[in-house]
Amino acid sequence: MTKPRINLSLAHLTGKEQKYINEAFETNWVAPAGPNIDAFEKEFAETVGAKAAVAVSSGTAAIHLALALLDVSKGDKVFCSTLTFVASANPILYQGADPVFIDSEPESWNMSPNALKCAMEEAALEDDLPKAVIVVNLYGQCSKMDEISSICDLYGVPIIEDAAESLGSTYKGKASGTFGEFGIYSFNGNKIITTSGGGMLVSDDSEAINRARFLASQARDPAPHYQHTVVGYNYRLSNLLAGVGRTQLQVLGSRVKARRRIFELYFHALADLPGVRFMQELKDTESNRWLTTLSINEEEAEVTVNQLLEAFQKENIEARPVWKPLHLQPLFKGVSYYSHKENTHVAEHLFTTGICLPSGSGLTGEEQLRVIKCFRDAFNKTIINRSYFILGKHEV
Repeated sequence: MTKPRINLSLAHLTGKEQKYINEAFETNWVAPAGPNIDAFEKEFAETVGAKAAVAVSSGTAAIHLALALLDVSKGDKVFCSTLTFVASANPILYQGADPVFIDSEPESWNMSPNALKCAMEEAALEDDLPKAVIVVNLYGQCSKMDEISSICDLYGVPIIEDAAESLGSTYKGKASGTFGEFGIYSFNGNKIITTSGGGMLVSDDSEAINRARFLASQARDPAPHYQHTVVGYNYRLSNLLAGVGRTQLQVLGSRVKARRRIFELYFHALADLPGVRFMQELKDTESNRWLTTLSINEEEAEVTVNQLLEAFQKENIEARPVWKPLHLQPLFKGVSYYSHKENTHVAEHLFTTGICLPSGSGLTGEEQLRVIKCFRDAFNKTIINRSYFILGKHEV
């Protein structure tokens, strides 16, 4: 008999979302406009400490709008973290610009200041500085924003902070997503809070956010008829989904606590195994631990990531490898890339050694123990098989 499925990160609803949805139906505000959207934007901006926010259809849309606001166009360069989901970089292509990928560094797994510095110095020498830098906060972990901001400030290059996975995380007491000119968030169904699908663009530049709202609403000019002077997009979040977001935002703190508790149990139950290295938490930061991630030193562990994934699959448990670096993706073949150090490719190493464990805030204790048992069993079987092999050789 097949065991019940354990998913990587399911949506976790409160049961109270229906209140705002019902209000939207009762007042007939079901289109991409209405009081829920206005309230959600205001409440979200207050939560993260930004001056303004605009609710959109996805985190990808938010990145696209940020690039448009920075006048990124054909032939421009945009530096981007390589260890991330493709949605971080696709909008660069939407604008006809050229991505340049920046390696990770081993402590945060995020953008390497060393690689960024090297890329920026070369670009300055060629008089071809990027129009923007997209910094991704991976799996809830903040990037080294002091170092990255210092480099970007030196060259006058704006930062777009991709906080799709890090809502609720903080860096030196400040909310993830609020360090650059623009910050973006995702409310996809697997994120720490959800609107089923949706995103948010934030900034301390209120005029820029107003411009983003205009562009996201098909860029309709203020005229009695339908008039359009510039290209716009159909990117606004619906009033219905904004109602879901308002309810979810109220429980953000408890969702962060739940995921951090899940991480702590994994850490205490698995960190003793040979070759297991959990993703660190930088000093003076607090990660939302969106996903619990770790790497396996296969020589020490004598078990591979693929063997672990196969073991989980047999137990009907969803676990996944770490993101495949974008500079290795067929879509970006031949694109420029800067490594952390010469002959040191951190993102590539993490891709081959990293694994993500089920981490949804709705994960039950019983489910998590199933995951832990499966993980440890994979190690124990390897140890047992090795001991038999050694014994057999000794007897011969």
